[in-house]
Amino acid sequence: MFILQRQLLKWVTLALFQALFLLTLPTAQAAPPPIKLAMIESLSGPFGNTGEAVFRNLIWAVERVNARGGVAMPGGNRLMTLERYDSKGQNEEALSALRSAIDNGAQYILQGNSSATAAALIDAVNKHNERESTQRVLFLNYSAVDPILTNEKCSFWHFRFDAHADMRMSALMSVLKDDKALKSVYILGQDYSFGQAVAREAKRQLAQWRPDVQVVGDELHAMGRIKDFLPYAAKIKASGAQAVITGNFGNDLTLLVKAAKEVGFEGKFYTFYGNALGAPAAIGDSGIGKVVAVADWLPNVATASSEAFYQSFRQRFPKPTDDYVHMRMQLMVEALVQSLEKAGSSEPLAVAGQLEKARVTVAGQSGAMRAADHQFQQTLVVGLMDKVGTAGVKFDVEGSGYGFRVIKTLTAAQAELPSSCKMQR
Repeated sequence: MFILQRQLLKWVTLALFQALFLLTLPTAQAAPPPIKLAMIESLSGPFGNTGEAVFRNLIWAVERVNARGGVAMPGGNRLMTLERYDSKGQNEEALSALRSAIDNGAQYILQGNSSATAAALIDAVNKHNERESTQRVLFLNYSAVDPILTNEKCSFWHFRFDAHADMRMSALMSVLKDDKALKSVYILGQDYSFGQAVAREAKRQLAQWRPDVQVVGDELHAMGRIKDFLPYAAKIKASGAQAVITGNFGNDLTLLVKAAKEVGFEGKFYTFYGNALGAPAAIGDSGIGKVVAVADWLPNVATASSEAFYQSFRQRFPKPTDDYVHMRMQLMVEALVQSLEKAGSSEPLAVAGQLEKARVTVAGQSGAMRAADHQFQQTLVVGLMDKVGTAGVKFDVEGSGYGFRVIKTLTAAQAELPSSCKMQR
């Protein structure tokens, strides 16, 4: 009995010693909480593939930040987490997702694949931040390109990292205006704020740069609802148009170019997003030398650092259908990390003050935020579709056998446009 009591006393003493030791450990050993990012995007329905493409880009960016130790902050490095919310292509669902993300502790909201949704989120974020000064959030936009979002509707809490529609149109027009054989175009787009902006700017810039080119068609269609574009393609062919100008993306673009091929349309496509998500494979050989796309970066940008960047993404996502990498999303996450570290805090107001003056470089591609309207300024490139293996086309798109050769590069200064933003700070 005496031996048993002595043994029990030893166990109790050891347990107390261990407890006291743990209590005296420095608090710095406790991992600081992660910095939460929330992506609100259409992950189901007709544009689900575009949302998944965004998620791959964003999660890759977050993974690379965490692999190097996370965000350097006072009190210890903090990792980043990315949570995904399905807007189902509906503004109300996106607003509900925003509320859930904020309730779950997200301080940074990421969205882009609809300008209408972005406008609704900007308004909701503005109102939330005014009401809840201790729970503010920032909205980082990587693809919603309606120009109004950094002009009349600019917001201190909103930062856009994609070139807006007028900037993209100017890049396309820098190529189109030199096509002296072109005499007629058909303008076709999605019937919402972005598609309307594209059509409006296409007509304005055509009148400025190529008044000799006739607009033989100007049409908007329901977004994400058209299953058969053959009637549209037939009208395009019957109009005698030599080219189509479109801001369509996702299935609305893929189905359009498939239909154009079926009716035998032989004209050019001047596109915002014709370089991925099934479009090159859908149009095939008939697109060689005829499909033009504008982007912030293309895989065939001919530098060693650009090539290494692209191959690194393909190693992470080797499936051909996953082959859609956005440089601007990597720059966006790096700009956020830089701003967090300079602010020394994850508090959105402090971070916004640093994000306004962010300058970042990834794989030789650089960009800077313009404080006046929170419009990111960066290089734009225009590519022309051709067969992989031809000069300037080392990489194809989604295993299709077709890629885009860079035919025009605009510096950030050349791509920059003025803004009418009157920022309320």
